[in-house]
Amino acid sequence: MPIQVLMPALSPTMTEGKLAKWLKNEGDAVSAGDALCEIETDKATMEVEAVDEGTLGKILVAEGVEGIAVNTPIAVILAEGEDASALQGMAAAPAPAPPAPPEPAAAPAATPPAPASPAPAAPTMPVPGGGERIMASPLARRMAEKTGLDLVSITGSGPHNRIVKRDVEAALAGGAAAPAAAPATPRAAPTAIPATRPDAAFTEIPNTTMRKIVAERLSASKRDIPHFYLSIDCDVDALLALRKDLNAKSPQGESAYKLSVNDFIVRAVALALRQVPAANATWTDEAVLRYTAIDVSVAVATAGGLITPIIRDADNKGLAAISNEMKDLAERARDAKLMPEEYQGGGFTISNLGMFGIKEFAAVINPPQSCILAIGKGEQRPVVKDGALAIATMMTCTLSVDHRSVDGAVGANFLAAFQGLIEEPLTMLL
Repeated sequence: MPIQVLMPALSPTMTEGKLAKWLKNEGDAVSAGDALCEIETDKATMEVEAVDEGTLGKILVAEGVEGIAVNTPIAVILAEGEDASALQGMAAAPAPAPPAPPEPAAAPAATPPAPASPAPAAPTMPVPGGGERIMASPLARRMAEKTGLDLVSITGSGPHNRIVKRDVEAALAGGAAAPAAAPATPRAAPTAIPATRPDAAFTEIPNTTMRKIVAERLSASKRDIPHFYLSIDCDVDALLALRKDLNAKSPQGESAYKLSVNDFIVRAVALALRQVPAANATWTDEAVLRYTAIDVSVAVATAGGLITPIIRDADNKGLAAISNEMKDLAERARDAKLMPEEYQGGGFTISNLGMFGIKEFAAVINPPQSCILAIGKGEQRPVVKDGALAIATMMTCTLSVDHRSVDGAVGANFLAAFQGLIEEPLTMLL
């Protein structure tokens, strides 16, 4: 009997995903363990392996389809000896299709029917207080208003039948009907303006699942979490000298390492959290959760957005172990190959933009964590040492804090511990 391949749940919270790519074609032989396809979740693209052997009889969901619910059939595998005739009569769910525009509401019985329109009605959606809003891009609306064109007479060709610029241009080129009388219910104003010039050209870049989730989480963070910020300047001359010496002593082969400044920062954060455990916390309505494990998340920029792989038990790992683990995590993060457990969780986040020349910045807290440390570039600045003017390599670090779970004094104590470790880097080797 044919075997259905279902959309898997790749994490405990996953409810839907995107079928990014098929790695097998219909008619290909499949063995248990073969990679069938790639599924895009909120943070990574993961391969789905076959658990049975046979032939890939039919692909039910095409590449690029989003919003596929967990346990939806996405393909059918034919067992040995079966052919395509075995697929007939199977109740397999079809691939999700874009929703059709809603049917116009039926007119009351006492109202005479309106004359037939020469063109299909534009897609609409209900708006609060009654009435409907035509689904059109902001640019299409402005072009229609400028030319006196009624959008009701246009059929959209954009996503979900939305009216876009090319639809308005086609209607104008084809001699669209004169504008109709103004509707009784005012139409909603555009919700976004892509540019200051009404006729400015732009390119639409579809949002990936990952970018949508990141946007949702960060919006909630700034909206719901009472942020406050603490900054401190760290002298990193001793750290840079120690880093140079340690890298020069790196062995060859599998045990080789090349330490970065960020590796020292991860180690310093972990040891500072050991000294000030109150900063390693999460707010809930019932209690503040103070973590016993010190798991440090590190922000990594990828083509699809930010992801925060985690160095687990960072306080129990040396600089070389942190360095090698971070390089592996960052590389797989950029290739969207991380497993969910490698980026979900963590008690504290580091975001380092120093390599981009940023002097200082304030980062958005990564919920449900309470703190994120923003690292600026190390640069030579004039400082006063022992009452005399000197030059030192200084690095500005800004801590964003959730005031519900971490008080100002706790944040200040954490930064003091962090600064002590950075400026006396030999203490990180103990």
